[in-house]
Amino acid sequence: MSERVGGHGEGLVKGLAVTLKTMTRRSTTQQYPDVAPELPPRSRGVIALLAENCTVCMLCARECPDWCIYIDSHKEEVAVPGAARPRQRNVLDKFDIDFSLCMYCGICVEVCPFDALYWSPEFEYAEYDIKDLLHDKDHLGEWMGTVPPPPAHDPHGEPSKEETTAARKAAAPAARPTGVRPEPGAAQGGGTPS
Repeated sequence: MSERVGGHGEGLVKGLAVTLKTMTRRSTTQQYPDVAPELPPRSRGVIALLAENCTVCMLCARECPDWCIYIDSHKEEVAVPGAARPRQRNVLDKFDIDFSLCMYCGICVEVCPFDALYWSPEFEYAEYDIKDLLHDKDHLGEWMGTVPPPPAHDPHGEPSKEETTAARKAAAPAARPTGVRPEPGAAQGGGTPS
């Protein structure tokens, strides 16, 4: 019984020591509205959309665990010179994200194969009405101006596949060996026909 009381008293003394130590320090209050906070480099604020890159593949909407991404599109024919028939492409009509439902997991940004979605460090988009948290593609496009550039590659790291392939292609000889082709109808044998 005395061991339990001694252990409890020791914890109480440690707690008081921490309290006394912090009481002597000056408080460091961040003056948030007046002074912008210094955010970590990979902060998650709001999701930005680069609409030109979106091919309406719907991967982001399908992978979203909250189903807060709403996409609508239509097909448009594109005439390709030299092609037998025109091709079709999807045109983005509506791309909305409901930030009242979003849990900021980042799955939509990760699965986008065409780099249409980005994290912006902006976090000041509170609204008085919850309905105003539904951002359309124009509003999401405005956030692209706040997206920071990607971090520089590690100079001592391994180069990416694309860089390796480009370097290999550049190192390949530009001129291909040209062989003499026989003309059609010429004799393939070395002798003369008899």
